[in-house]
This record gives sequence, C-alpha cells and structure tokens, in this order.
Amino acid sequence: MHPIIESLKGNLVVSCQALPGEPLYKEEGGVMVLMAKAAIEAGAVAIRAQGITDIEQIKAAFDIPVIGIIKKNYEGYDSYITATMDEVDALVAAGSEIIALDATMRVRGDGTTVNEFVQAIKAKYPDQLLMADIDSLEAGLNAAELGFDLIGTTMNGYTEATASQTEPNFALMRDLVEQTGVPIVAEGKLHSPQDLAKAYETGIHTAVIGGAITRPLEIAKRFIAVTPEANK
Repeated sequence: MHPIIESLKGNLVVSCQALPGEPLYKEEGGVMVLMAKAAIEAGAVAIRAQGITDIEQIKAAFDIPVIGIIKKNYEGYDSYITATMDEVDALVAAGSEIIALDATMRVRGDGTTVNEFVQAIKAKYPDQLLMADIDSLEAGLNAAELGFDLIGTTMNGYTEATASQTEPNFALMRDLVEQTGVPIVAEGKLHSPQDLAKAYETGIHTAVIGGAITRPLEIAKRFIAVTPEANK
C-alpha cells in the first residue's frame, strides 16, 4: 500500500470546499486555507479541496496530503467531479497527491465510458493516486477492477439511481469492504460523530467529513429546521 494511503488509515480527512454563490466562496481564495488550518489543528491527516486556487494555497501552507477535485458542469455530462482530462491535468500540475473523480456508471458527454477515461488517466499519469467517487456497489466493484487506490461512497444519494438514500449508507460501506479489497472511504451524509463511529465499524479505511464541519450554511440550516418557529 502506498505510504500516503496507509497514513489515512483509521484517521480523518476533512473536506474544505466552497463554490461560487456560497457564503464562504472567494475567487481569490483565503477562506478554505483557514478552514484547513482548523481541521489540521484538530487532527485531520489530509484535506479534500476543490479548485486550483484553494488546493495551491492549502499545499503552500501545510505539509499534508490533498485530495484534489474540480467541480465543473459540462453539457451532456451527468458527472461534474473531475469530469475531463483538462481537470486532471490541472490537478496534477497543482500537486494533488490524490485526485478524486466521478466513477459512477453515468453518461459522459465525450462518448467515452468511465473505464476508458480512467485508462487514459493511468496511461498519461501512471504514478498518480486516484480515488473513485461512486454511488453504488456496481460502480464500486467496477472501480476496483479499474485499479483505483481508494473508493469513496461520495456519490451515494446524489445520483438519480440512488436519490432515495438520505442517510449514510453503512450497508454499502460494508459491502465494498468485503467485496473489493480496496481501501474504502466513507463520504457523504455523515453529520455526527456517532455516524462516523458507525462507519468505522463497517471496516472502512478512512472517512471524509465536509458539510458537518466546514459548511456553516448547511450546519445552521439543520439546527434552524428543528426550531419551533420553523415548524409552525
């Protein structure tokens, strides 16, 4: 196992992201590097970050692995997380130790399959560590066949086929652990320490927590939703 992958075992990765239109987004960056600082001081061993500006700022400030992604919508693509080689090229240039990408079985606008896309990445960057963001057991098994270094449950509940999943999918985590032999990353809908503890009980390698830590708008909404005024 690669030393970076090994270093994640039993530890926590914190996702520090903000997109245009969100309260913490600044085109010039600066906010997410502070979020990363807080996460690292708390004990996070890696950061998942979106966009070249934030990735470069976090890497310049801290000696810690970064799982890099670029979220960009393309016409004809269902996927939006590191969807084309342009994003991969930029993430490699920015020094992302691990690159995460949509590895669901959904439609790709360029006519290629996810298998063909991953094979092209591996041919161009044979030493680059890759994380599969999957939504289902089928996609996870396919990602294992493709040789991903990590498989994350990131997209479960966020694709049309899995939209009914509104809670952490512990069964999927366990199935991936038992059936792939690849380090599994729990990610998505983990909103409490209790959720995280239960995820580790499935045998996962590591976990990524984002919204429950670094997205104050989402956190505030969850609290406001249970106030008496909100429930009139």
